[in-house]
Parts: sequence; C-alpha cells; structure tokens
Amino acid sequence: MRGWSQCDFVYVCGDAYVDHPSFGHAIISRLLESHGYKVGIIAQPDWKDSKSITVLGRPRLGFLVSAGNMDSMVNHYSVSKKRRSEDAYTPGGVMGKRPDYATVVYCNLIRSVYRDSPIIIGGIEASLRRLAHYDYWSDRLKRSILLDSQADLISYGMGERSVVEIAQALDSGIDIKDITFVDGTVYKTKSLEAVCDYELLPDYQELVQDKKEYARSFYIQYQNTDPFTGRRLAEPYGGRVYVVQNPPAKPLSQEEMDRVYDLPYMRNYHPSYEEQGGVPAIREIKFSLISNRGCFGACSFCALTFHQGRIIQTRSRESLVKEAKLLTEEPDFKGYIHDVGGPTANFRYPACSKQMTRGACRDRQCLFPEPCKNLKADHRDYLELLRKLRTLPKVKKVFIRSGIRFDYVLADSNRTFLRELCEHHVSGQLKVAPEHVADPVLRRMGKPENQVYRRFVKEYNEMNQKLGKKQYLVPYLMSSHPGSTMKEAVELAEYLRDLGYMPEQVQDFYPTPSTISTCMYYTGYDCRTMEKVYVPTNPHEKAMQRALIQYRNPKNYDLVAEALKLAERTDLIGFDKKCLIRPKSGNLYGRRDKGMEDGRFDRGIKSRDSGKKGSRNLQSGQAAEKGQRTGSQEKAGKKKKTIRNVHKKKA
Repeated sequence: MRGWSQCDFVYVCGDAYVDHPSFGHAIISRLLESHGYKVGIIAQPDWKDSKSITVLGRPRLGFLVSAGNMDSMVNHYSVSKKRRSEDAYTPGGVMGKRPDYATVVYCNLIRSVYRDSPIIIGGIEASLRRLAHYDYWSDRLKRSILLDSQADLISYGMGERSVVEIAQALDSGIDIKDITFVDGTVYKTKSLEAVCDYELLPDYQELVQDKKEYARSFYIQYQNTDPFTGRRLAEPYGGRVYVVQNPPAKPLSQEEMDRVYDLPYMRNYHPSYEEQGGVPAIREIKFSLISNRGCFGACSFCALTFHQGRIIQTRSRESLVKEAKLLTEEPDFKGYIHDVGGPTANFRYPACSKQMTRGACRDRQCLFPEPCKNLKADHRDYLELLRKLRTLPKVKKVFIRSGIRFDYVLADSNRTFLRELCEHHVSGQLKVAPEHVADPVLRRMGKPENQVYRRFVKEYNEMNQKLGKKQYLVPYLMSSHPGSTMKEAVELAEYLRDLGYMPEQVQDFYPTPSTISTCMYYTGYDCRTMEKVYVPTNPHEKAMQRALIQYRNPKNYDLVAEALKLAERTDLIGFDKKCLIRPKSGNLYGRRDKGMEDGRFDRGIKSRDSGKKGSRNLQSGQAAEKGQRTGSQEKAGKKKKTIRNVHKKKA
C-alpha cells in the first residue's frame, strides 16, 4: 500500500502495537518516520518460530528491538515470583504472548536468521540492564544484556536523540561496529586503545565474587547518570571484551519535546486488535497528558535516575492544550482528563537553574534528606497549565493521578497550588506516596522524614476544611524494603491503626534492575555510604511484614500474630483499642482481666522461646492463672457473668 520494496528499520516489540506517545515504540517509530525513514513493526512475534521474524524481510539499515513498556520479567511475575494472570499490553489481556527476557530472546531469534544485520536494542529492559546487574528472578548477577542478546548497540534512556544519530550514521554507510561515538549508547569492543577519557569499572568476575565490590561499582554507575557530568564507563569481561557506556544523551529542550509529542499518532491500538477486546493498557492513558519527564526526587527504589535522569524536561502549555483539544474530540471522551503529569506530576522546572547547563549534583540530592537551599520550588507554571485545561469546552474535570511530591508542595512558600489541588483536581481521594513511617527505613528509601508527611497531612486536611470538602489521603506504602526489620513493620501497622485505615493494596518491595534499593537487597550494603543494611529476603518474613500492613484482614491473622511475637510486641494482641488483633479463644488471652483492659500482659508467663519449652511455660502460666482465679470467681459470680456477656456482645 505504501509502495515500499524494503523497510529501513524493522522494530520488533514485546508489546502490542499502540500508536500513542505513552508507548516507546510509537515515539521511536514516528520520530524516525519524521526524518524520512521507513519503519515496519513486528509486534509480539512468535519467538518459537523463526519465520515470524521474517515477515517484513531484511531491513536496509537494521533491527530495533524492545521488550516493551515494562521489563518482561516484571510484566510476567509478581514479587513472589508467581505468574501473573493478565498482560495489559497484549490484546485481550492474554498472558504468554512474549517470552521471559524478551529482548535477549528476540535478538537471538533475529541472529539465527539474519546473522550480519545490525541490531539496536532499547526500552526499559535493555536500558536498566546495560551493565552487570542483579537479576532477582534468577537470583544472580548477570552480564550486560549487550553480551547475552548478541546485539550490536544499546540505546539507553529515552532514546530520541541517540536513535536518530544511529540511523543517520548507518544511512551514511558507517558500519555498526564503528558507531562508538553516540551519547546515550552502549557498545562492546575487544580493546580500549581507541576509547578515550573513560573510568574503568571492576571486572565482571570480581563483581560476582565480591558483593561489596559490586556495591562500589554500582555507585560509580549511579554517579555517572547525568548528561553533563557523566563520564564514559568501561566494564571488562575477563579481558576478552569490554562493554563501554557512553555518557547519557543531553535532555530535550521544550521545543524538541513539543515536536516529539506533536507527531501524527493515531492515539489508539491497531484496529486489528478490536476483535480480541483491544489492549487494556490504553484505558489508563488514552485521556491523560504527559507534561514532563525526568525526576529529581531520586527515590532509592526507583529506576528513573538510570532511565530518564534527574533533569526535568517539559512540554509547553500550548502543546498540552493543543493535545487536550484533540482528546475532547474523541467520540468516547466523557469530559474527564485523567491525568496531567509524568513521573512526578508537580515537577515543571529543573530543580535549580544550573541543572540545564552544569547538570545535577553527583553527591547531593535535591529533596533528600531535606530540600536543597538552591531548590526552585515553584508551582506557578503548572497552575497556569491546569487553569487553561479546566476552562476548555467539553472538559468537566482535570485529575492529577500520576502522583505529587508532598515535600515539594511544602517547600513552596505559596499555598495556592495546594488550595487549587483540593478545590479542582481531587475527587474524594488523593493518592500520595510516603512509602513508610519509620525514619530508618525512609532514610534508606531516600524519602523525607515521617514528620514531613504528617505536616502535609495536617495542611491538606485544614485546606479541605476551609473549602468545605470531605476529601481524604490514600497513602501508598511499601513493605520489606531494605532497612525494615520487624520493629519498623510493626511501627507502620500501628500508624495505620491510629489512622483507622487499611490499604486494599500493598506493594512488597520488588528488586528490579538498576536501583539503589536492589543493590542493597543483593549486597546487604548501602552503596552510598557502604554501611551494612538489614535486608528482609526470607519469603515468610516478607509475608509477615506485608500482613502487618493489612492486619485487619482475617486471612492474615496467623502471620500477624507470629510477627508480633517475633518483634516482642505481644502487647498488641488483646482487647484494648491499641491492640492490632484479638487473642484466639481458648488460649492464655481468651478472657479479659484488668491488665488486659489496660493493654498490659503478664510478661512472667509470656514465652519468647519456641518449641516444647515455650509450650510448657505457656501451659504452666495458664494453670497458675486458673488457680488464682478459682476462689475469686466463686465469690463474684455476677462479675463473671458480666464478663461473659461482654465477650458475647463483642463477638
């Protein structure tokens, strides 16, 4: 239909084809098209059949390969390594349309058919596995994905700059093996003689043998994620091959961002998927606007620092209003813009004025442990954008769902944003992410102290009272993060008890590649300070920490009881309002007494040991209690009856 005899590039992707700027394959293919290149897409090929990779023939310049919008292993498995039942990026939500470690499998499939065709890999999976990395699912340190996939080049990060430079180099006749000069790429070489100004990382075998060495190496990588200050890194593999990471690509200007999002996207999944029920992932983003990328929050458990970087890049208000008008013309638009944001919705400026010319600080963070004195906390541009959007014809409400940084809100001396947020952009509940309440855990997470969150809660509630609105905060919480012992897990449960809230969903810490938290999980060290860190890795302990957050769920009773005993907090088992759970009938705490009503227990009969010895101590305690009560109960029959009635009533 297009009159092509050959594609310039064939893009192989683990996701179904959705031509929307929230999908990486849509941006890259439309961008290359705008530069005059012919791009064909093979979405979710059958990796068991080599013919599936040949349907568009050999491309003139090369193959582009991505696992999709998610790491294929995160897409397939929960944190407990159980197979998920639905794939939101596949037609009909059907699971099993892509392989595990999809990037590696697709590349090896291409190599089996087209041995000498250039292969460039990208997307989140390749980006975060570009150097040696801990793989949670196999529980081992893996080599750079460049080696296992047999690809020629990695385009890491967002990729707009690097993929165009690669295309132009290939089109000019440069061999793929000689494209070693593009920022935002990783290549392999047998010698470092031609590589200049690089920092040599430890050999892969050293990293495998010494976890502490890996922690140090990872922190060097972390310190070189900035496009202005990042150095070239070289990782040796037995002296036979080196994987070289060039500095990150420079951030896009606002004009460049506008051009990327102004490309002629169809803003929907391919019509061929309609019979299968469409692609579920479109529901969340079809009526949402991407206003920024990058995040200077730099949470330890987040991979954004490695992928998008810490420098905020934004689209202009005019570009976003133009896209919003397009959304209002969609036949299924109901008047609601679901989100206006990005990794963090209320970041519309770089953290400080120097970042766009000199980069982010190597050894300091913008918001942690407290906001930097150079931080520019200003919501005026974001407010102006939201005001323009909510006055558009056909727009009833503009929501903010991608999350706000509450510490950044507090850092802004002007509370206009908080007022308009509560007045116009919340529908009963606002989701925020304190992640935890125990300061030792928050420090490992790179999050502000709990008192900062409590201050935000107070101001949020006061603002809603002033506006006459009944709106609530829904906190995102994480269990089993490195640094969280059972003591901190119980502290979190007590906070929820006092809040009177039990979250429906809890995120157990998921060790995905290339985060500081994952490095802690694997090595037991905080790579920033090289301090030892307690890490809950036992699945049963992780289940207990998770259960404590949802202690009201009857299914979690046994896990909560066990966790409280391990934490030596059996004072939280009883009938007092401060208790998390009640004792099971028939055991030591099956009846109330004065001590129980006060929330106290006889520690002389509580055993901290396990096994038979603990059972004997418990039994002797019950017998002693029974002997002490017999006489008094005979004299106070009415009291006994009253206690029984109270139990019956409560039950």
